[in-house]
Amino acid sequence: MKEKINIMLKTYLVSVFILLIVSCSSKFDTSTNLDAENFTNYFAPSNVTIYTSTNEFKTQYKYMGLVEGENCQAKAHHAKPDDVMARTEARKKAYQLKANAIIFTGCALLPDESTAKQCVASTVCYGQAYYVEPTSPKN
Repeated sequence: MKEKINIMLKTYLVSVFILLIVSCSSKFDTSTNLDAENFTNYFAPSNVTIYTSTNEFKTQYKYMGLVEGENCQAKAHHAKPDDVMARTEARKKAYQLKANAIIFTGCALLPDESTAKQCVASTVCYGQAYYVEPTSPKN
């Protein structure tokens, strides 16, 4: 009798286990941020070269517009705003203008009282975006 109960118990446990597995294996929809546009946006700053003046341009160029980038310290315990991050944001915006070069005109740390309420402090960098004709490869 005891053996029969053990067999029934094992059968019951196996059945419950199989039901759990089957119920958890339904069709799930997943979404990721892996698409071509995200990669383009992520690597956009690397496509914009930083120059100090237009004298450095070796080919023809076209002025595309002014850009700015901001780095916000959202909470007091977060990292302080950073020029590098603000410049990266400006380079992203230059890339959106189809520029491949930028000349930064300056960065400013905005004090607490002048920043928007979303930021404890903020750094803003300003630049001029240009499209510089690529140099022809030498044969």
